Amino acid sequence: MAAILIVEDDLTFSRILTAFLEKNGFEVKAAHSFKDGLEAINASQFDLALFDYRLPDGNGLELLQEVKHTHHMPIIMMTSFNDVRTAVKAIQVGAADYILKPVYPDELLVSVRRILDTKESTVVEQIEGESSTSLKLFEHVRLIAPTEFSVVIGGESGTGKEFVARTIHGLSKRKDGPFIAVDCGALSNELAASELFGHTKGSFTGAIGERMGTFEQAHKGTLFLDEIGNLSLEVQVKLLRAIQERTIHRVGGNNHISVDVRIIVASNDDLSERVKDGAFREDLYHRLNEFALHVPALRERGDDLLLFTSLFRETANRELDRHVKEFSPKVIDIFRKYMWPGNLRELRNVVRRAVLFTTGDTIEISSIPAEMTEAVSGNALKATELNDVQDLKSIHESTERQMISKTLLDTGYNKAKTARLLNIDRKTLYLKMEKYNIK
Repeated sequence: MAAILIVEDDLTFSRILTAFLEKNGFEVKAAHSFKDGLEAINASQFDLALFDYRLPDGNGLELLQEVKHTHHMPIIMMTSFNDVRTAVKAIQVGAADYILKPVYPDELLVSVRRILDTKESTVVEQIEGESSTSLKLFEHVRLIAPTEFSVVIGGESGTGKEFVARTIHGLSKRKDGPFIAVDCGALSNELAASELFGHTKGSFTGAIGERMGTFEQAHKGTLFLDEIGNLSLEVQVKLLRAIQERTIHRVGGNNHISVDVRIIVASNDDLSERVKDGAFREDLYHRLNEFALHVPALRERGDDLLLFTSLFRETANRELDRHVKEFSPKVIDIFRKYMWPGNLRELRNVVRRAVLFTTGDTIEISSIPAEMTEAVSGNALKATELNDVQDLKSIHESTERQMISKTLLDTGYNKAKTARLLNIDRKTLYLKMEKYNIK
């Protein structure tokens, strides 16, 4: 039974949330202030926490920043303030999700179960796939796993790069050691060094105690650095030194600490291109790139689409106590034609929501986002207009940018609603807006 902490100063709402989550099989503890929440976290082990933004003696963002230094549990931020800046900040400091009040129980339950499912290792990734591209990928995974090579995993967002990393670890000689995953995209420049190498008490503002970094936590195991391209050049220098010398020292400390870790990294972007742009150190790139793997996009995996669709339907049935048996032929046709910019993560979310909105045996078009149908129609029209264009990546990115821009316009630039309509998480939306210079 998963343990959940609720930090919410509204006693009535806290009791409602507690009763709802307990009814759905969770063990719940409630705290009603920043101080009580911090004490509860330090005293007990929780699988997930829900923080209200407004607390009588602080706010949820401050509490999130405080516990992220010492605890690796996913956190959902709740707030009544429909303020994009709050959402951006919550994602930047490491929130797993962000929910606006009034909180809809079914939406909350979906979010909680998704996050707890494998703590950011998606359900998708419990199956390898049967297409030729998938078989080739995992043939290489099994080849490289028993070695000590550092591995660079490339691929679009949502394709399952962390699962590939976990599979490598599970098939390696280090399988009995820890697997520590770090989302570099959620780390500010100030906190990245502390997260990786730890810090001593008083080494910077907010360092109220000594902290062990993820290098030490991964000793004798595997350290997975997701979205490594987001690390600053300054932190990259320290990372290279730690890998080469197999020693680290905590921020503010002088003692050298020996570490024995295998490094696996992942990036949505082509790191070799970032090297050319001067955004990524060439010496670090070559040190990490002892073996490279590319995780294919969902649209490149053929009939794996139907395999994963079936898996997600079965999983959603169990989660939501539904008995949906199939998808209508029209829905399958749309699924086959849709570009799936969010890949497996997007497919999982679309199927889960479709199961939620389906009361009978069959998922119909009315249960999937209208934007998908519109996108498929738009893609068909574009195909006739772009028949002389050979760059499929450019076509995909152009379509994706237009979809995001249109949805933002339709929602009045409500980014939380836009992310929900596109069936991607908010962090992915912000990253794509930055990538396509959408303001």
